[in-house]
Amino acid sequence: MPPAIETRSLKKVYPAPSGRRRGRAGPLMTPGGSSAPTVPSGAKEIVALDGLDLEVPTGEFFGLLGPNGAGKTTTIGVLTTRVRPTSGSAAVAGIDVSANPVGVKQRIGVVPQQPNPDRQLTVIQNLLFHAAYFGIPRAVSLPRASALLEELGLADRGESKVDHLSGGQQQRLMIARALIHEPEILFLDEPTVGLDPQARLALWEVLRSLHAQGRTIIMTTHYMDEADRLCDRLAIVDHGKLLALDTPTGLKAKAPGGTLIEMTMDGPAARALALVESLPGLSRAGARENELTVYADRAGEALPAILRAAEQAGRSPVDIRLTPPSLETLFVSLTGRKLD
Repeated sequence: MPPAIETRSLKKVYPAPSGRRRGRAGPLMTPGGSSAPTVPSGAKEIVALDGLDLEVPTGEFFGLLGPNGAGKTTTIGVLTTRVRPTSGSAAVAGIDVSANPVGVKQRIGVVPQQPNPDRQLTVIQNLLFHAAYFGIPRAVSLPRASALLEELGLADRGESKVDHLSGGQQQRLMIARALIHEPEILFLDEPTVGLDPQARLALWEVLRSLHAQGRTIIMTTHYMDEADRLCDRLAIVDHGKLLALDTPTGLKAKAPGGTLIEMTMDGPAARALALVESLPGLSRAGARENELTVYADRAGEALPAILRAAEQAGRSPVDIRLTPPSLETLFVSLTGRKLD
């Protein structure tokens, strides 16, 4: 059996927006609605994916973790045939996405970042219309749609218009729509963005249930706890590159030793870094603009010394945050920035 997902040296380059004044910069929006990497001054192109290699076995709950503009949505776009790769290869269920996009679409279900149902139709009509798109006769699609609404807690909303659903209910409708043609692989792009905590937890339970049924699920997210609790394996991506790939437990074990101390200064932190680096008990230290980041085995003992060093450098802390070893500390150590 081929892998559910396989990419080799996958690259996607977007042309820089035309009409931009020389020396200015701004974000480019990808087809999925997320911001691509910022356009530097004088740039002629934006590299959204830069030689991405991934392999996901059948039945795995796989997560792509990274900030906006990291390349997650572009990756999903390529794998769901909405975005043509510039070079490299990508296959879904053993089918090349460029050579046979129709064959890929028959085997996948897609839940977009923002719910996009037909708001003129009722909930069940949305499902029946989508099933008809795949050539499923009504005699088959109607009981299948009813069963999906029951499974996803929408059995009493079948005749409701979409605008009468909550945000969480609309997202569950999107999942039902993605499953109506019984795909092998389910793609979810930032499925819980904009949901309140209760709706978010409810959707987690839905996804766990779908995975327990044997479905392959590919999900993008920038929520650390979501990736940690749901996924079998995680790929951390940034600037279109794969930075780390492992189980959540394996990734956390690779986090730099000690507690991450993040200190926002009232000015550039580089002056304080020169003094902090000489302190004992620190495994790593860095500075970026006004942010000082330090990894300390014993944060309680290290913090007073760090504050004294900052004061000697003529800097005062504006904010101090302590984070134990986690996916977040690993991400900061790999990218030099926080996920959000």
